Amino acid sequence: MEYQTLLMGLGFFAFCGGLIDAAVGGGGLVQLPALMHALPKHSLATVFGTNKMIAMAGTLSSALAYFKKVTINWKLILPTMVAAFIFSFFGAMSVSLIPKEFMRYIVFFLLIAIAIYTFAKKDLGQVHTVLQAGKKEIALGILFGACIGFYDGIFGPGTGSFLLFLFVKVFAFDFLNASASAKLVNVATNSAAMFFFIPTGHVIWLAAVVLAVCNILGAITGTALAMKYGSGFIRIFFLILLVFLIGRMGSDLFSLSLF
Repeated sequence: MEYQTLLMGLGFFAFCGGLIDAAVGGGGLVQLPALMHALPKHSLATVFGTNKMIAMAGTLSSALAYFKKVTINWKLILPTMVAAFIFSFFGAMSVSLIPKEFMRYIVFFLLIAIAIYTFAKKDLGQVHTVLQAGKKEIALGILFGACIGFYDGIFGPGTGSFLLFLFVKVFAFDFLNASASAKLVNVATNSAAMFFFIPTGHVIWLAAVVLAVCNILGAITGTALAMKYGSGFIRIFFLILLVFLIGRMGSDLFSLSLF
């Protein structure tokens, strides 16, 4: 009975995580801390593995929903996905070699810069440019996919935000198309991570299956809201998420009790 009550509570956070992730990315900011708090007896690797499995289900469902409504530039996105998959795998392998504290400071200040730029540029991501993906654009996609994939494999927080911003700023997507494309790249990075967590037994399957359903329901809701209200809604949601993420990371880095 106690475990059922625990799953019900976690189900709420999984739903919220799926909703946020489907719209702008960053659902792990809600879901992962809840899992870490609720499962203190399990190793961090097991909590991460379970979280990735839950997130994978929601991300895949929202990617499929976007796929039906948004035209994907596969010539650009497919090479980006492949690079993200490969380098996410390498990132997970290199997890013990990179000083995470140093990365946290870099990411923290990058997020601040992105938030200021997005807020200042009122028209950013409002118009979608039909991009003819040439060699330069594909090369950039592979480069960004490799960097984001490696980062997601080795650290993770803010991955969805970085992807969304890159698709808007570099490739002139609107926020709706950028969100759809970011989901596909996230499917690749999550898949690579599961190649580590499943064989090593770092997934709590009962929790993963139950919470994956909640995450999928949240993802369906988030995708519907994003497609109904469009890029303007996603831009505002994106800025709110950035502020939350900056506050969260800042409180951790500078030992403040903000959250």
